[in-house]
Amino acid sequence: MTVTGTRERTIAPAQRARIAPTGAWRTWAAKSGFIASLLVAWEAAVRLGDFGSIPAPTSLGEALVALVADGTIVAPLLDTLTSWALGLLASAAIGVPVGLFLGVSNGAYRLCRFVLDFLRTIPSLALVPLAVLLYGSGLGGKTLLITFACVWPILLQTVYGVRDIDPVAEETCRSYRIRPVQRALFLILPSAAGYLATGLRIAAGVSLLLSLSGEIIIPAPGIGQAITVAQLGGAVPTMYAWIVAAGVLGILINLLFTEVERRALRWHPSQRQGGGR
Repeated sequence: MTVTGTRERTIAPAQRARIAPTGAWRTWAAKSGFIASLLVAWEAAVRLGDFGSIPAPTSLGEALVALVADGTIVAPLLDTLTSWALGLLASAAIGVPVGLFLGVSNGAYRLCRFVLDFLRTIPSLALVPLAVLLYGSGLGGKTLLITFACVWPILLQTVYGVRDIDPVAEETCRSYRIRPVQRALFLILPSAAGYLATGLRIAAGVSLLLSLSGEIIIPAPGIGQAITVAQLGGAVPTMYAWIVAAGVLGILINLLFTEVERRALRWHPSQRQGGGR
């Protein structure tokens, strides 16, 4: 029994190491095949039928390659990424400290709960007139819209993380009279790290959506403005190429934050038990 059990524990990891790459390749092959099938069906449908302004994938691909080849994509991409990053950083700078304070203080959380619920239900795009009035149609207006929308997931996730501290660990700190600074560094922040990472990942996606929306509505320089200009100029394949570029950017941002979260929180129970978020 003992020998068999030891042998099973020794062989199982090796088997998993051999099986995991094969399973990953099969998953990627299935996904790639599905996407290729959709593109082929799309191409055939556009060629054989009348779909109005919807271009074929080949025309869309040519327009996207042209944007990359002549460097047209660089300036709008940088404008969008700049507003995305500034808005996300401003949201984190506001949401994390306020969330930590409200999470620690039950009285302050009860006092501010109604105000928080009221403010976070206001659509950020409803503030477009105010943003334009204060900062014009430039970077400042977009940053205001992004910050107002992204601060809530970061703030609330921080509050939930702080309030989810293990009661036994908290009582232990009180029993040993751990100083507030050490308690914050070694108990509160590690406990809230998983929630905070989730809030940042959600806010990163929302930040990109608000950046693109602001560029379309205000309009402000960026990919959103490029979509509007292409649409007004009748360059339909180019318009869809910009839309695809925005989608690819969103996927890359989500993958980046997911990978950073997995590596930075490798020690966290959520990563060990669930294999990452």
